[in-house]
Amino acid sequence: MTQLRLAIVGAGPAGIYAADILLKAERKFNVAIDLFEQLPAPYGLVRYGVAPDHPRIKGIINALRDVLDRGDIRVFGNVRFGEDITLDDLKRHYHAVIFSTGAVRDTTLDLPGIDAEGSYGAADFVSWFDGHPDVPREWPLEAESVAVLGNGNVALDVARMLARHADDLLPTEIPANVYDGLKASKVTDVHVFGRRGPAQVKFTPLELRELGELHDVDTVVYDEDFDYDQASLDAIASNKQVMVIDRVLQSWRQRPGANGVGGEASRRLHLHFYAKPVEIVADDEGRVSAFRYERTRPDGQGGVVGTGEIREIAIQAMYRAIGYFGSPLPGVPFDERHGVIPNHEGQILRAGSNDVVPGAYTTGWIKRGPVGLIGHTKSDAMETVRHLINDQGSWWQPEDPSEAAIPALLAERGVRYTDLDGWHNLDQHELALGEAEGRVRIKVVERDEMVRVSRAE
Repeated sequence: MTQLRLAIVGAGPAGIYAADILLKAERKFNVAIDLFEQLPAPYGLVRYGVAPDHPRIKGIINALRDVLDRGDIRVFGNVRFGEDITLDDLKRHYHAVIFSTGAVRDTTLDLPGIDAEGSYGAADFVSWFDGHPDVPREWPLEAESVAVLGNGNVALDVARMLARHADDLLPTEIPANVYDGLKASKVTDVHVFGRRGPAQVKFTPLELRELGELHDVDTVVYDEDFDYDQASLDAIASNKQVMVIDRVLQSWRQRPGANGVGGEASRRLHLHFYAKPVEIVADDEGRVSAFRYERTRPDGQGGVVGTGEIREIAIQAMYRAIGYFGSPLPGVPFDERHGVIPNHEGQILRAGSNDVVPGAYTTGWIKRGPVGLIGHTKSDAMETVRHLINDQGSWWQPEDPSEAAIPALLAERGVRYTDLDGWHNLDQHELALGEAEGRVRIKVVERDEMVRVSRAE
């Protein structure tokens, strides 16, 4: 029976699904899979990119856990590709590799004032409130009025976490430093801006509904944004998701606080549509002081055109939530424009050509960009795995494909790697921390402590 020793770099949903699909689908090969992850814990953005008050979404971890706990996939955590292990190392010990490193940094925005003090990327803020070990423990939350730029789920996550009262997050796995930071926040108003109208938003009905359920927070919409054109009416009539979103927004128009009048809550979350960014205004000391935007209007085809009307709203902080962007990997081709590894259906291509790189594959957001949900991730992995199987003749020929090679190599280099048993140690430790305070879980945040607990040192 042909043997396939496969390395997968990135232990988020994309990497784990690819491993699961290959192990279940392929019976012609004796498949052995090693999963490498730069963080001490697995699950990627499901652990570090989903707001802590979303337990339903975090339930995806249970499905991923079932895959890993079968025992037919080895996990090497706290291993940095390009530093602790290289592409040459993988070629020496495996027949092929799949890169599933995702997209974890903010896409850039060319806007005057974007670099002012108090202007942040949403990905950095999400990493902070999710307890990512490689970001600072503190986050500046002195602003009373905050703007969030974007009309996707991440924008709503950021807005909700900024507007929500910290005590209402205590039942979640929110780390202690994040609770303390949010508890001291001075925010009173959070403004979410989108370039197009309510019928063209990218967030889901579930995300939207949650905004209207926040304790002591008025959700504010404005009548001027609901003069729909025919394209918007058609979208509402033909798309169930858009219909539900419109129904939710229309109900908010009847609430106290609509149009910014009559609300009694101590905090307000405003949704502004038809707002094209023009400038982040900074004061004399270089700090964010206002957001300037152009009022747009529908163009009749689902898009917008500018009206020439410039508006300005006073703010002290700006969060851009306009998308994630991939990061290059040492020795691996990278498309700087789109933030992905260039590929044909998961087969990595040489930079600037259509030539396939033998033995090298990709899946997930680093393959196709930060679009789609978990269902897309599974079909994406299937496509990549199909090519990997069919490309048997072009796999690498490793010098030492033995199972003992990688643990020995990492030990020789002094890498304090974590394994699946280590994740179980950390998982139980976090659950115990939570139980002691009547909560489900409290995350360990410091990388060294995560490693120490995982390795039972």
